[in-house]
Order: sequence, then C-alpha cells, then structure tokens
Amino acid sequence: MAALNAGHEEGKVAKMIEDQTAKLPSDTFLWAAIGAMGLSVTMHCLGKRHSGLFFGQWAAPFLLFGIYNKLVKQEGHD
Repeated sequence: MAALNAGHEEGKVAKMIEDQTAKLPSDTFLWAAIGAMGLSVTMHCLGKRHSGLFFGQWAAPFLLFGIYNKLVKQEGHD
C-alpha cells in the first residue's frame, strides 16, 4: 500500500514549529482564547469598544491553533 502523502513532505520551518508547539499543553490555547474574551469584555465595559472588538477577534485563532496543536500531537508530522 502506498503512503498517503507520498512525495509531499513538510518543510523545515513547519517541522520546527510543530516540534515546538507540541511541547505546549493543549489547554494553553483554550485559556488564551478565554483570556482574549475576558479582555474583550473588560474593554467593552470600560467603554473602549474598538479595543474590545480587536481582542475579541483573537479567540477564534487561538482555538484554531489549539486544534492544530492537538492534531500534530495525535498524528505527528512526516
């Protein structure tokens, strides 16, 4: 049976990033997302609406980084 990714390998930079992020606990990204949402709410309560929106938009990327981190830990890289 042929390998599913035959001829498609990760670059040096991707491998280095995956090796480093795999060292972080997965809940780090969850707490970062919760922190961003908390900071967003705080900014809104202080009347700094634009800053609140800015920090609130960080939650989704943090959660996506967490999913990526979890996949790298489970599946590994090349």
